[in-house]
Amino acid sequence: MIPLINKNAIYLAILFYLCFSCKEKHSETNKTTTPSVTTIGDIPIYNFNDLEPLLYTNTNKTYIINFWAMWCAPCVKELPYIQEYADKNPDVEVLLVSMDFIKDIDTKLKPFLKERNITSKVVLLDDPDANSWIDKVNPDWSGAIPFTIIFNNKTRKYYERSFENLEDLENQITTNF
Repeated sequence: MIPLINKNAIYLAILFYLCFSCKEKHSETNKTTTPSVTTIGDIPIYNFNDLEPLLYTNTNKTYIINFWAMWCAPCVKELPYIQEYADKNPDVEVLLVSMDFIKDIDTKLKPFLKERNITSKVVLLDDPDANSWIDKVNPDWSGAIPFTIIFNNKTRKYYERSFENLEDLENQITTNF
């Protein structure tokens, strides 16, 4: 037979364990997730979970989200058209999502943007699990870039191609938005 003191100690230990294990579970379910965005210079680095909320809106404002990379010739060709459209239409929000490497931000990406006068907001997407997040963006997207989403709270269009010129981009927006 276990002495009474030891029995009470066991009960106390079990109670202590239950209280703290329940508290941890409770705090986990109520924990708000804060974005794990870091920045190198003035270029934020996102994983897909942090980027995803930027791909939607509840407003009438038009957004252009362009997935691109410096090593993608069609992407580089269309960037000036997107920038020119942004300059002419300050009411449209443009976000350029770079698929380049983090290590190249200071040495390649920032000089690239400066040389080409790209002043639209640029973020770098650093999420290696492309097989999961590409389908979340659009299940019909093959993963090829450039890939552009143009949307507001009523209309959403996807373009898995480059825009040939400024007029091509303007026509898509004028026709659909």
